[in-house]
Amino acid sequence: MSAARSVHLLTLATAIALLAGCAQNRQKPIYMWEAFPRQQYDTLLSHGAPPLDQIANLEAHAEKARATGAALPPGFRAHLGMLKLNAGDTNEARRLWLAEKTAFPESAPYMDQLLKRLDAPAKKDKPA
Repeated sequence: MSAARSVHLLTLATAIALLAGCAQNRQKPIYMWEAFPRQQYDTLLSHGAPPLDQIANLEAHAEKARATGAALPPGFRAHLGMLKLNAGDTNEARRLWLAEKTAFPESAPYMDQLLKRLDAPAKKDKPA
């Protein structure tokens, strides 16, 4: 076998190996992230979208995830619950935080703190 033919076969084998590595099946992502990280970031900005707009966007995201059978990412329900609380819907905030705690048990300490603060009696103003 000539040296040129050996180089040619080696090059061909390398190309096939590289292409085979690129052709692997892509697995479905575990969570449906889409724009959720950006929405969280926008909430933290003072010029972010109004809470009701963010709630509508997140609820549309959740509906799309339900329709496709995709799982919501960690923190999604907690973030939506925080927005609901800011909009004055304490019952929905509680429901979402409990759902986050159920979906991600490792979030329980933080969710418990939020729920504890939500259930705390309102402090009365102290006389001056």
